Amino acid sequence: IIVMNGKTDDADVEKVIQKLHEMGHKVHISRGERRIVLGVIGDVENLASVPFYAFKGVEEIIRIMKPYKLASREFKDFNTIIKVKDITIGGKEVVVMAGPCVVENEKQIFETAQQVKASGAKILRGGAFKPRTSPYSFQGLGEEGLKLLAQAGKETGLAVVTEVMSVNQIDLVAEYTDIFQVGARNMQNFVLLKELGKTKKPILLKRGMAVTIEELLLSAEYILTQGNYEVILC
Repeated sequence: IIVMNGKTDDADVEKVIQKLHEMGHKVHISRGERRIVLGVIGDVENLASVPFYAFKGVEEIIRIMKPYKLASREFKDFNTIIKVKDITIGGKEVVVMAGPCVVENEKQIFETAQQVKASGAKILRGGAFKPRTSPYSFQGLGEEGLKLLAQAGKETGLAVVTEVMSVNQIDLVAEYTDIFQVGARNMQNFVLLKELGKTKKPILLKRGMAVTIEELLLSAEYILTQGNYEVILC
């Protein structure tokens, strides 16, 4: 990472970024109050050939030794705040998400949404596509379930979170949800994570069964490297 003073002019920051691009690097930016951090992705061995300390505003050049880079505190030393409608996730207040495991019918989801709202929760959850251990178990209502979930959320003023299970579902689910959920079984579906990283919606990433914290953060890294920094760890 290249650490720059937080008061550095945009033009001076852009000069460093432009030089990194010319060298073939991908650059991720984290802007805090005290510092601007440029995360440099690529063959960083050639950075030594350029006197980056001579660029205005550059204070430090640090090599991150952790296997995850953009998910590290070295890259971003402040908490992520995510805005969904009028809800702030990651701030001073705890945000509760509640709802059924799966959307079964209109009556069920609308009654549940009303109870979720009355209880003080801010986000309605519910599955339209469900990964089941048995192929004979109910797999969800599909798009009809998404429509019911979105309608229930709209009627009660709740934001909506629901699971996306495959790349070919992303566009469909995006029409109805405010937050994508990646279930525990898909936490290491790296193709799905990379495609979700190209979207503009927040992503709730659930920790897989028996995986380590490092593995969870590396899964988040797949999303972050594609440009979506709004990741919620579950």
